[in-house]
Amino acid sequence: MFEEFNNTLFETVKKTATEQNVKTYVVGGFVRDLFLKRPSKDVDFMVLGDGIYFATQVAKKINPQPEVVVFKNFGTAMIKIGDWDVEFVGARKESYSKNSRKPEVEPGTFEEDLSRRDFTINALAISMNNDNFGELYDIFGGISDLDNGILKTPLDAVITFNDDPLRMMRAVRFASQLGFKLHNDTLSGIKKCAERIAIVSMERVSDEINKILLTNKPSIGLNLMFETGLMKYVMPEIENLYGVETINGISHKDNFYHTLQVLDNICKDTEDLWLRWSALLHDIAKPQTKKFITGEGWTFHGHEDKGARMVKSFFKKIRLPLNEKMKFVEKMVKLHLRPIVISQEIVTDSAVRRLMFDAGEDIESLLLLCKADITTKNENKQKRYVNNLKIVEEKIKDLEERDRIRNWQPPIDGNEIMKIFNIGAGREIGILKTSLKDAILDGVIKNDYEEALNFIIKKGEEIGLIKTE
Repeated sequence: MFEEFNNTLFETVKKTATEQNVKTYVVGGFVRDLFLKRPSKDVDFMVLGDGIYFATQVAKKINPQPEVVVFKNFGTAMIKIGDWDVEFVGARKESYSKNSRKPEVEPGTFEEDLSRRDFTINALAISMNNDNFGELYDIFGGISDLDNGILKTPLDAVITFNDDPLRMMRAVRFASQLGFKLHNDTLSGIKKCAERIAIVSMERVSDEINKILLTNKPSIGLNLMFETGLMKYVMPEIENLYGVETINGISHKDNFYHTLQVLDNICKDTEDLWLRWSALLHDIAKPQTKKFITGEGWTFHGHEDKGARMVKSFFKKIRLPLNEKMKFVEKMVKLHLRPIVISQEIVTDSAVRRLMFDAGEDIESLLLLCKADITTKNENKQKRYVNNLKIVEEKIKDLEERDRIRNWQPPIDGNEIMKIFNIGAGREIGILKTSLKDAILDGVIKNDYEEALNFIIKKGEEIGLIKTE
């Protein structure tokens, strides 16, 4: 099994196990990924003895000697060897209190250690011992579940998820990452324990959501969160998108499934986590803005503005960073309708300039989001929307070359305006700055200093200001 891993790490662990006369096994995700042929540099070793002491003995044999980071309460030690992250832990069993996912740990047997793991595919072990080096131990049928693409818990699912509710999020994440199905008992167990996710720190939950969003098809995991009831405890704002209402025989689309389709669509074009978050949140305010207007049907007027205002509180609640990444998502949500609206009308230079000014360096990301947002099943409509969006894209390229609008700042700022008219800060400065910006974006004057100066002087005189000589 380990012929291809004839390297320093495994040879050193094997040698240490022989010298210490301690049974040692590589376990968990590394073994799973070995069978799935997925690259992995995270290795966990289970030692039938003192894992911390074993780690120190391994470290002494490696040059240069790595630091041993110890977590005494859990009997765990970690070392970094090159680009390998390696953990050693003594075989253990765990017990949990009702309101905490932090276990009480005590020494356990080989079988007890494997049984405490989240899924059978992570309860595989390979011997590091000299007498049977490379022998596989599969006491819970993990290989069969790997072959059949099944996620199943080693013990009763309700016990497994009650003990550590984060495992429920790991289940839906693995389903998205690996394309596996949840065993019926696993699915049922999550449904019964879903509310227990509330005791898990939101940082740990959002980390799992990020991993789901970074998969090729995040809708798998998000659908499972919805189906199992996890969604309403973690992201009720997304669950609220679900459902179709009908009045006078007129229905709107199901915005939950539309959102998942938009998310899957954008994943074909980008691996940017924050653009994927933008896709997930782009229609977040539709439930609050939904109205039925006789003669017009269902409307969601202003959902893009309200949605952008909801992003910060959402990020804060789910413990995502309140920084430039959040501002990017706010911008994407706020602007996601603009290119489509422009494309449905006569595509004017002025409208496109304003879009470029507002989007700045993120214009390409915005266009990807708009493209992903086209989910109509009507082939004629889809073709028309895509073609219209291409017209907008071409107009953007043309204006970018001619007008240099992206990340543009007016050629004359407020300080220079004050010098021109020998005045202090006041409302007149704001009026002139806005007038200059509008004149350039509307194509009244070019994005040029001399034209801007002449415009400012003339406009200033119109509102009663006198140019200093």
